[in-house]
Amino acid sequence: MLGVVLAGGRSRRFGGDKLLFRIGGKPLISYTLERIESASLIEEVVIVASSANAERLRNLGYCVVVDDLSIGPMGGVYTALDFGDAFVVAGDMPLIVPEFVDFIIRKFLGSGKLACVPRWPNGYLEPLHATYSKAFRRIFEERIRCGDYSLNGAVRSADVCYLDVGNLPPLWKESFFNVNRRSDLRRLLGRGQGDFLFPQSHSE
Repeated sequence: MLGVVLAGGRSRRFGGDKLLFRIGGKPLISYTLERIESASLIEEVVIVASSANAERLRNLGYCVVVDDLSIGPMGGVYTALDFGDAFVVAGDMPLIVPEFVDFIIRKFLGSGKLACVPRWPNGYLEPLHATYSKAFRRIFEERIRCGDYSLNGAVRSADVCYLDVGNLPPLWKESFFNVNRRSDLRRLLGRGQGDFLFPQSHSE
């Protein structure tokens, strides 16, 4: 299974390129990449970037593909699926749980559905921590053609497998944590995660 890390966001709320913000001596996105790579069912990891940050991300040593659509997350997932079925995650999720990634992929492979997406009890979806089939690309094409770029909308319109987040082990739910603002880094350190994840923090 291909592991895809989306890195095309503009980080407006963070105030700078958060994915390359150095924490513990390396960029934030490196933690996401390493954890995805640690999942036993991930065979290769690819970064989907924007034209603005692609060159800088190539310095990390991974294959970088440019999303030329620039329509948000849907464009990134659409671009990634050109290479086949993929587990897709946002680049700002440093607490990814590799065992959970494998669990989602296994559920997807056994479901026969177009995607496997975690869903919270209140109906909230986690479409950027999910597995998609290459066939889902056709649904994206139709919606892009109509100017509808809602990733959630595309998922809800398709025949997908949902995972009930309420039934997951508490540790696995940490996998959904993402960094939007600098205050999220403080929250992360405040929860004690810094002892093993972020021993030191500083900007570039």
